[in-house]
Amino acid sequence: MPMVRMTVQRVGIDPSRQALVILADLEERRLLPILIGLFEAQSIAMAISGEDIGRPLTHDLLLAIICATECELTRVEITRLADQTFFALLHLQRDDGEALEIDARPSDAIAIALRADAPIFVAEEVLSLAQVIDETVEQDEQELEKFKDLLGSIDLGDEDETQ
Repeated sequence: MPMVRMTVQRVGIDPSRQALVILADLEERRLLPILIGLFEAQSIAMAISGEDIGRPLTHDLLLAIICATECELTRVEITRLADQTFFALLHLQRDDGEALEIDARPSDAIAIALRADAPIFVAEEVLSLAQVIDETVEQDEQELEKFKDLLGSIDLGDEDETQ
C-alpha cells in the first residue's frame, strides 16, 4: 500500500468547536483534517510545544511502556477510512528484531509518534478519500494562500485551556 509521509501542521478547535488535527505532506499541498477528542488535541499540542507538566499523561505512559518492553516505535500509519472513521497502526520493533503492529486511533497514534519522534504516514487511499487539496489539480498560489488563511482562522484556544 503506497504511503505518504505527513507532519502535524496544526491542532486546534474548528469554528463548530470540534477538536481536529491537520496533517500535511512535506510540501504542505495535501492536507488531511481529522476530528479528534479534546483530550487528544491537548496531548498533541503539549507534545508539539514540548510542555512538561511533571507527571506522565496517558500518551507519555504508553511510550514509557513501549520503551520499557524493549521496543521502539518506528512509525505510525493511518491505513484506512471507513464510515467516517480513520484507522491507524503503531509499528513497533523489538530489540530481538520482532516487528509488531498495534491497532490504534489516529489521534493516539499521532500523540505517541510526536513524543517518540517517529514518522507519520498516511495511505494514498485514505488521502484520495479525505484530503483537502487534490494533488492531481494544479493549485495556483492564490488558492493555496486563501486555504491557509482559512486554516489560520481556526481557534487554538488560550494556553491556559491546554494546561
